[in-house]
Amino acid sequence: GVPLQTQRVKIVAGQGESLEAVARQARYAAMAELLEPHDLVFTAQHRDDQAETLLLALMRGSGPKGLAAMPQVAALEPGRLVRPLLDIGRSELLGFAESRHLDWLEDPANQDLGFDRSFLRHRVLPLLAERWPACATGIARSAAHCAEAQAILDRLAGERLTDARGKRPGTLSIGRLLLQEPATRRLVLRHWFSALGLAPPDARHLDRILEEVLVARADANPLIAWQGCEVRRYRDDLFAMQPLPPVPASGTIRWRRGALALPNGLGDLELIASRGRVVDPLDLFPDGLDVRFGVEGLACRPQTGGHRRSLKKLYQEAEVPSWVRPYVPLVFAADKLVAVGDICVCEIEGEAAGRGICLSWRSDLNRGR
Repeated sequence: GVPLQTQRVKIVAGQGESLEAVARQARYAAMAELLEPHDLVFTAQHRDDQAETLLLALMRGSGPKGLAAMPQVAALEPGRLVRPLLDIGRSELLGFAESRHLDWLEDPANQDLGFDRSFLRHRVLPLLAERWPACATGIARSAAHCAEAQAILDRLAGERLTDARGKRPGTLSIGRLLLQEPATRRLVLRHWFSALGLAPPDARHLDRILEEVLVARADANPLIAWQGCEVRRYRDDLFAMQPLPPVPASGTIRWRRGALALPNGLGDLELIASRGRVVDPLDLFPDGLDVRFGVEGLACRPQTGGHRRSLKKLYQEAEVPSWVRPYVPLVFAADKLVAVGDICVCEIEGEAAGRGICLSWRSDLNRGR
């Protein structure tokens, strides 16, 4: 008589990914889809599970955050995940279930020693318990201590992160970051990735950020990348972002009416006339407009006045990072450059002249600007 929904998830672990971790993420994602705001999901992880989680974190060389193991309450948007049994041992739960003649399902993977957690459960923890019978309790207590320490570190990291904010949204100031102690820099960087919702770097990639990116010349274009994240710098700003999409192929995209959806998820363009009115390109240009990417050797005289300037100069003046430039849509009318993304509208002739036109480019690539 209890309402039940059963879902099956597809698990595909990529190279270097843990099958257990991928499966866990898929399960939680499936549960999250069923939640309403403020719903709670209760799971039955217990004290022995907590001990296993901490030991696994030790084997990975984790810091306090990893050694804190599983929190009792965690976000699972739009609700929360609650683990009310973390202070109860497996034997106590088993005894309770048997005394009430309950039936349950056993996951076959629990007996597969090819999984790290199963190996710890059946081979390592029983051996430890022979010498230290209360080892699971002690290990779980250590996880609680690490969780308390991490809470303090998170508050400190949040304060230092605020001190190191960069000029652009979501960036860090390299100059301000270098004023902090090396250990604090590491703490701030880890907190930064977490705040951005990006995959955190392992120790090797974190070292490379500190040793290669932060000390690079201000005009250099270093890149440190791992699965799901890229770190770059432009002048004093440090950027962390999802991997960039492929640069659009050369060629012409016709733009005649409405908003133009750009390829490779680069957002869309709108043509705006005076007083913020959205117009169709054919309203102002007899043959509409064409959009191209990566055209070199171009120059533009801004409609706001001033001398003719190369694209490189326009990008520098607008502080457009070098890696964004190949993605900037270049807009042409009859093979004459009309606009450089939303950075600059060129001096134009004909019916469109004097109409105060501008271009709106809605794209995640514009976030850093």
